[in-house]
Amino acid sequence: MDDRYTLYGMDVSYFTGKLEAYLRYKRVPFRRIEATWRTLLGPIRRHTGLMKVPVMVTPAGHWLQDSTPIIDWFEARLPAGAVLPADPLQAVCCRLLEDYADEWLWRPALHFRWSYRRDARLLGDRIAAEVTCDLPLPHRLRAAAMRRRQYRLYVAGDGVRAETRAHVESIYTATLARLDAIFAAQPFLLGGRPCLADFGFFASMFRHFSLDPTPARIMRDTAPAVYAWVARLWNARHDTVGGDWPAAGTLPDGWGALLDDLGAAYLPYLHANAVAWRDRRRRFDCDIQGAPYRNLPVVHYRVWCRERLQQHVDALADDARATVRARLEAHGAWQPLWRDGVIASHLHDRDHPPECAPPASGWRRWRAVGRSPWNPGAA
Repeated sequence: MDDRYTLYGMDVSYFTGKLEAYLRYKRVPFRRIEATWRTLLGPIRRHTGLMKVPVMVTPAGHWLQDSTPIIDWFEARLPAGAVLPADPLQAVCCRLLEDYADEWLWRPALHFRWSYRRDARLLGDRIAAEVTCDLPLPHRLRAAAMRRRQYRLYVAGDGVRAETRAHVESIYTATLARLDAIFAAQPFLLGGRPCLADFGFFASMFRHFSLDPTPARIMRDTAPAVYAWVARLWNARHDTVGGDWPAAGTLPDGWGALLDDLGAAYLPYLHANAVAWRDRRRRFDCDIQGAPYRNLPVVHYRVWCRERLQQHVDALADDARATVRARLEAHGAWQPLWRDGVIASHLHDRDHPPECAPPASGWRRWRAVGRSPWNPGAA
């Protein structure tokens, strides 16, 4: 029997790159299958209920989805080269920054890819050649359709407009500056070896920002240490990286600015999104760092993200929770994390990520076709 895992992914995929880097780091044996429209519509939709990647199949035939729960699943089974620190402060901050990187950098990553003409033409052409190649339509038509779809859903449909465009781009450039300062002093985010947050930031920094023409030029010109870290993490293996993390109860100096961004921008957004979900709205408005975001889509998955972050904090012993609270309060991140308490998402009442719930049957299965990966679940 083949003892390898199977990874269905895409070369242009934000979260496929994240999961691939983790599997390589942990030396998990896997074979990769490049997903096409036929694959998405066939086995992936049939086994997971959605058309999204990455997804994995275990040697025993079980299907797994959602990159962060997949990493947690492997961490519980492969303790060598752990990416989550045992120290409670470091572990919670890793969780927070990984979620920030996964979800908050998504908007600038999609904006740079689909708002700039050169980038959009290149990526539309790539997706037409690699993902929708098995659709019986002319290549040019498939490429144009993909450009229009992605821009409509993830740029115009996600709050990027004249009033917010500068702020969206500043999320990327500010994050680059913060990461560059860290990587100029040490090889990975927490120190001498990768942590969970490294893989979170890698998702956008690898397959989007370091490869798409416009953001890649910005990275090369302004943050060469980040550019070097992208290659370093892709090449890292847990049994050959010799460094370590800092002493328990401490964080690298450069993490303060990232936690400030978390408290000022991402956690207030998560709260506003969760309140809109609770109130059964489909769209909501919020002001983030002076930028007026209007008519944002309510993202069910991100209600669960917030709920999950709260659960990680609540699982701490009292003294550890007090330490975490003091550190997050210093960066304005505690209050927005807990504002209005726990807002239950009920997203996974029927399943336990990363294991897949039985997919819907009949006509409901076709709701997965063309659906945004946000609802339900991001990759």
